[in-house]
Amino acid sequence: MAVYEGARPRTIALPRGPRVGTAPRLERRRVRGAFRSGRRTNRLGVALGAIVVAFMLAFFSLAQQVHVAATGLDIGRLEFERQRLEDTAADVRSDLGRLGREPAIRKQALDAGLGQLSEPLVLPAR
Repeated sequence: MAVYEGARPRTIALPRGPRVGTAPRLERRRVRGAFRSGRRTNRLGVALGAIVVAFMLAFFSLAQQVHVAATGLDIGRLEFERQRLEDTAADVRSDLGRLGREPAIRKQALDAGLGQLSEPLVLPAR
């Protein structure tokens, strides 16, 4: 049996009875296993982890805000494009209405070299 400092030999045959101390005993303090073995929790690691999580949440929030702003710009650009297309369609409708009437058609025909029709010939029925 190896003997360590502070170790007590055990009796094999009969167990010893409890020791009765003469001095009053202090209540024993409970100590965690990590503290007892000399390993303490690394508060620096916990703090760094909290900082990393906080930055990740901040970057996620920033990314969402940038996405919302970009969507708002896209909506504004599309509304402007729609208004431009509606204005163009109104101009085309106006031109069609103006150019589809008789005076405009007559002018275009005269410009193309066509002449005015003479009085119609009426053929008698047989």
